[in-house]
Amino acid sequence: MIRAGHVVLLLGLAVAGGGGAAWWGGRPVGTGPAQRVEIPGGASAGEIARILKRRGLVRSAVVFSLYSRVLGFHHRLRAGEYEISPRESVEQILRRMWMGDVVRHRLTLPEGVTAQEIARRIERAGLGRADRFLALVQQPGRFWIPQMRGNRSGSLEGYLFPDTYLLPRGLPEEEVVRILVARFEEVTRTLFARPLPLRLSPHEVVTVASMVEREARVPWERARIAGVIYNRLRAGMPLQIDASVLYALGTHRPVVRTQDLEVDSPYNTYRTKGLPPGPIANPGLAALRAAVEPEHHGYYYYVAQGDGTHLFSRTFAEHLQAIRRARNGR
Repeated sequence: MIRAGHVVLLLGLAVAGGGGAAWWGGRPVGTGPAQRVEIPGGASAGEIARILKRRGLVRSAVVFSLYSRVLGFHHRLRAGEYEISPRESVEQILRRMWMGDVVRHRLTLPEGVTAQEIARRIERAGLGRADRFLALVQQPGRFWIPQMRGNRSGSLEGYLFPDTYLLPRGLPEEEVVRILVARFEEVTRTLFARPLPLRLSPHEVVTVASMVEREARVPWERARIAGVIYNRLRAGMPLQIDASVLYALGTHRPVVRTQDLEVDSPYNTYRTKGLPPGPIANPGLAALRAAVEPEHHGYYYYVAQGDGTHLFSRTFAEHLQAIRRARNGR
């Protein structure tokens, strides 16, 4: 509420429009639905007042401007998208703009999305430009966190944590990237504080987690698939992860074709031994935990079945039998 110390300044309102101007001009306009109003960056209190008057959300642009001075908000009103009700008084509107109480839009990033997919979702939601977002993704040093130790991929792929975010429009793309990376750092801080499998770097474990995320279809198989990956790494076998081949191709399809396996890329784990340079997607917490805490077993192979589960095998001969069973549906 307006303090007694502002009484003298409010006399200016009376001069501006008569004895009842302050009271009348500061009252809510009336009933009706709330409206979304975009306040551009750098707009003065007078410009904001005129925008609100044109939209029928305040009674007087002059009174709004004078109130902003009286309350000390004149140069402290924040740009952005606001949802304003005609039931709000001038003082309520001003205080919300002073606090930056802008509309926040839901951005849902499911587990396993790639940076490219995230960029498209951000642009579709009107929360930034895809090209600017992706240019920042190629600058991992700018957003470094301890979990990136060993990252020489030149990308933030894997560190854009999948979650549901509430973001305002007009936020710089750099700030959006920082929010996603900060969420990754927060969620995985304790997870990466322990010794990691095969003495891998955190970045390498995130890379494993990304492959687990893209390969596993049922929750209980995540740790088992992670165990297969580590067994093959330990044995010096190529990983032969279909999802990494599709990442190299920049596409997604249900089945990897024979010609796909010839793609010349360090992400083609059929042609290159060891881990790819970096993650192939952005894994969720369950996949990250599976990569840190894999199941210990003797499996080196697996093949997908029609229901999304996999048949796991210890030897190549068993694997060939499992392939026939998966194709025959039994």
